[in-house]
Amino acid sequence: MQKVRINKFLASCEVASRRKAEKLILEGKVEVNGKVIKDLSFKVDPKKDIVKVNGKIIKPKEEKVYYILYKPRGYLTQLGKDKFGRKTLTDLLEKLNIKERVFPVGRLDYDSEGLLLLTNDGEFAYKYSHPKFEIEKEYIVEVKGIVDKTTLEKMKKGRDLEDGFFKPDKLKLVRINKEKNTSTLKFCIHSGKKRILRRFCKAFGYDVIRLIRTKMGKYFLGSLRPGEIKKLGKR
Repeated sequence: MQKVRINKFLASCEVASRRKAEKLILEGKVEVNGKVIKDLSFKVDPKKDIVKVNGKIIKPKEEKVYYILYKPRGYLTQLGKDKFGRKTLTDLLEKLNIKERVFPVGRLDYDSEGLLLLTNDGEFAYKYSHPKFEIEKEYIVEVKGIVDKTTLEKMKKGRDLEDGFFKPDKLKLVRINKEKNTSTLKFCIHSGKKRILRRFCKAFGYDVIRLIRTKMGKYFLGSLRPGEIKKLGKR
C-alpha cells in the first residue's frame, strides 16, 4: 500500500470526513509515530506508521472481499487443520493462493460440492446464512434408484424427519438413467439444517450419490469447476 495524505487516511478509517479530519489535524489532535502532525500535506504509510487521534490508535478498515468457490468433495467446510487429517478450506485456499483472511458463509458437507461463498464481511455472512432471511439455495442431487411420478409427487408434499417436517420449495425431476439406475433431481430450498437433502431422500428410500449446490440467493456457480474460485465485486 502506498503512502496517503493524512486526512485521506483518517477519512478511509471512518474517523471523520476529510474536512473534519483536517480540523482535527490543525487542532493538534493527530499523532503519527508519537509526533503531533499539523501539516495537512503529511503522508502516512498505513502498513507501518502508528496513527493516533486523541490518543487512540487508528487502524485502516479492512477491505471487504467476496468470493464464489466451487468446493470439491472431500473438503471440510472449516478453517484450520482437521484433527483426523482430512482436508479443509484452509488447504484449498492455500493451494489457490488466496491471501485475504476470509471465512465461509454457511457450510457444505464433506461429501457435498458446489457453490460456497467466502468473505470477511460479517454482516453479509449473517444475511446469507441466518435462517430468518430464508435465502433460497438450489441443488442438483443424483440418487440411486428410479424416482417415479407417484414418489415425486409425495416428495413435493414433504416428509416428517427426526428434527421436524421438511418440504422443498421447488422440486423437479431432471433426468432418469435406467442403465445406471439413477435419478437426478433439482431442489430449491431455504432450510439450512444439517444434511437435510440427504436425510430427506433417504426417507423415501434413495441414497444420494452426488450433491451439488448451484445457486445461493442471487449467486450462481456458473462455469466454475471443482476447486476453482472467482472474486466478486463490491456488494
